[in-house]
Amino acid sequence: MSSQYDVLIVGAGIAGSALAHALSQSSAPQRRIALLERSLAEPDRIVGELLQPAGVAFLDKLGLQGALEGIDAIPVHGYAVVQDGRIVHIPYPDGREGRSFHHGLFVQGLREHAMRAKGVDVIEATVNALVEEEGRVVGVKATRSSGKEKEVILADLTVIADGCFSNFRNTVQGPSARPSNTRSHFCGAILKDARLPISQHGTVALVRGHGPVLLYQISEHDTRILVDVKGPIPSDLKKHILAEILPSLPNQLHEPIRAALATDRVRRMPNSFLPPASQTHKRGVILLGDAWNMRHPLTGGGMTVALSDVYILSQHLDKINDLLDWSQMKDVLDKWWWERKGLAATINIMSVALYDVFGADGECLTVFQDGCFKYFERGGESVRGPVSLLSGIVPSTSLLAYHFFYVAIYSIWVLFAHPRRIHTPRANSESHMNGTPDTTGNGGVHTDEKHSDMHIMQIPSILDYPRLFWLSCRVLWTACAIFGPLLWTEIRWW
Repeated sequence: MSSQYDVLIVGAGIAGSALAHALSQSSAPQRRIALLERSLAEPDRIVGELLQPAGVAFLDKLGLQGALEGIDAIPVHGYAVVQDGRIVHIPYPDGREGRSFHHGLFVQGLREHAMRAKGVDVIEATVNALVEEEGRVVGVKATRSSGKEKEVILADLTVIADGCFSNFRNTVQGPSARPSNTRSHFCGAILKDARLPISQHGTVALVRGHGPVLLYQISEHDTRILVDVKGPIPSDLKKHILAEILPSLPNQLHEPIRAALATDRVRRMPNSFLPPASQTHKRGVILLGDAWNMRHPLTGGGMTVALSDVYILSQHLDKINDLLDWSQMKDVLDKWWWERKGLAATINIMSVALYDVFGADGECLTVFQDGCFKYFERGGESVRGPVSLLSGIVPSTSLLAYHFFYVAIYSIWVLFAHPRRIHTPRANSESHMNGTPDTTGNGGVHTDEKHSDMHIMQIPSILDYPRLFWLSCRVLWTACAIFGPLLWTEIRWW
């Protein structure tokens, strides 16, 4: 058995469903589109639940804003960053708004739009292999859920959008196109009726010695918590969260977290990074979405990049009369590569760079993290600029570089001019047993009851300057070592 289409899309997730709908709206002659998905049941994932303001804007451009309706989606107005009991407010600029939701409900909304689109056949089938003729992909072999026989589905253009665990990525781009693990997992659960520090804002909690914790409301009663676990996952993950993570989170979240851990399983998702690469290797097929390009999920930019890619690609495909003409397709792919670069590169670089800072693995990154928090506390452009980049509102790698290295230099200033935290064992500091947090900025003490030690806030003396100067050089080098390789992954062509 075989059937013929103009475009065949493997994977009915965010990118695949959006592209099927977008191509159906083409001003060119109506195309036949096949959208294949192994299971059309509602997906169940712990990431892909927050859509940044730029992503909402692209959803509107694609005519898919209806996918956010009727799924109890929550408006998101920005972030609250928490560190050592302090909170800094980071609102989206100009009243812009993102949305958060249950991932599966959003995907089902996109699929419904694709099913209603003209010329689109949504098929529940497992794709077993790509079909090639003379070095060109001409379709796929698939098994429908309703049968056992393999079926050949042919198309002028095949789009692989089967997600982060893509089965066909290596076939299309070779074995070098492998995602690298960022040495961390997000471990997630759902809190019931939790009260966040700032309502309708995502919360990022910086936990010293551990990765960041994300919280955001995804429905009227549900709040997602994602705990970043670096390195091997502890054998008793729930105990790890309660003992190591919970004390650093706002008090109003303690009870909902305990209740969730007592009744719900903690699910895990590896955090991967896959830089984009040229897509002119194999004729007749291209990659889209997480199958092609992934970034750390910390900044919640994946769906924004995917919807941007769909919008740009669909605009160019509208102008092609013959999808079999690969010389035209190569021109389209080249234009797509450069037009997507501003937004995609900014979000990709920022996601990994910000994770390195918020994860603070080592002395230099701890200095960077403290400086970053104090940078946000300045307000004004120190907040507006970074959040405009994170939300995709201002896609500019040059502006990202400016703020990133400004934070590095400001962190060095903080190192010399601000009180620094010194840990002193309780046994040697009996006179400070009842110390309280310093609020003057001129020094003070804080007793850590859990770890039986003292946190003394002390302004550096001249005797500290040689060591701090050397540390400052290391901080600047660390900033270059983070940003430089990430920038290179975006400007290289192969």
